Amino acid sequence: MSRRLARRTRLLTAAGLALGVLWGTATPAGADSIRDQQRWALDAVNAPAAWEFTRGEGVTVAVLDTGVDDDHPDLADNVDSGWDFVQMGAEPGDRYWAAHGTAMAGIIAGHGHGRQRGDGVLGVAPEARILPVRVLLEDDDPERDRARDERAGALADGIRWAADQGADVINLSLGDDSASAHPDPEEDAAVRYALGKGAVVVASAGNGGEKGDPVSYPAGYPGVIAVTAVDRGGSPAEFSTRRWYSTISAPGKDVIVADPDGRYYTGWGTSAAAAFVSGSVALLLSAHPDLEPAQVRRLLTETAQHPPEGGRNDAVGSGIVDAAAAIEAANEAAGAAGAPAAESGGTYAGEYFGPGPANESADGGGTGWLAPAAGATGVLLLGTGGVLLFRRIWLGGLPVR
Repeated sequence: MSRRLARRTRLLTAAGLALGVLWGTATPAGADSIRDQQRWALDAVNAPAAWEFTRGEGVTVAVLDTGVDDDHPDLADNVDSGWDFVQMGAEPGDRYWAAHGTAMAGIIAGHGHGRQRGDGVLGVAPEARILPVRVLLEDDDPERDRARDERAGALADGIRWAADQGADVINLSLGDDSASAHPDPEEDAAVRYALGKGAVVVASAGNGGEKGDPVSYPAGYPGVIAVTAVDRGGSPAEFSTRRWYSTISAPGKDVIVADPDGRYYTGWGTSAAAAFVSGSVALLLSAHPDLEPAQVRRLLTETAQHPPEGGRNDAVGSGIVDAAAAIEAANEAAGAAGAPAAESGGTYAGEYFGPGPANESADGGGTGWLAPAAGATGVLLLGTGGVLLFRRIWLGGLPVR
């Protein structure tokens, strides 16, 4: 695909509202110091130590987003042919094409460029493959409002398609936490389908921390690893949603990302945090490809850094993801008695979406009201100022290249 000729000087905010691009306002970063600027986040998830075992080879991460620029020098040769479930709006080379998706792909599997690839963005799992699946439009895309009414069902279809292509990890740096947000049976079924196929599903927890912590989907579906954001000091980011479904946390503030326009930006959002966890999962699965989704979830939560008092809270889940510690724990388990035992948790159990009405969060935000809802759920594209709402089911698409 050709690169976009021009674009705004800010990024979307993928991960504040689960099914929208969850970025905050971003500013340009100096290209000559990109690696230095991003090092703190890689160190925070202990990626350099994990690279002593693997760099993600053999693992495919599906990025369900706005598309991915496979011409970007930091992603060249790492991006497979994907699928476009939107089939409208911007096209490769246009101003509003693939900015957010490219940013997430770079966090997950960027390999840098230049002499010995010492320039540009280095991802958590630089040897992993990226499978781009376009399920929403960029915030400023002129077709956003029309797409909202014509492309419902794209997320559920994209999840199933990615699982059928053999994706090992499905990254969902998007979400819906609007006033009308509710569990959608088709999306929930798609998540369960992907888990059943062995794919680990990771989603951003939402960027509603300063707006009452509204529940966000798909983060709230059972089996999803929902990721909250922390800052450089390891403290919960003020914008990060705090809810009962929070599983683990990762860097989500002052994060350096690549863009199709050839520049680099500093942004914030739980979208980025989800991408850091997806990259960490890719490293773990590269070292231990036979792990099931529930085993991956347990390894991540049991080895998380800086666990909160009591072992978990709604702000950071079980703590900050530690890719190296998870691999080492899996190594020990495999050496002692083979792969870790499978777990029964994390699957849809009948009447309720989420953990059920008996599991109330500390702030009183219970889940008893989360009964299955009829009709299609809203799918929001949340950027710096807009919302993309998908309403009707739509099937089909075009290859993403």
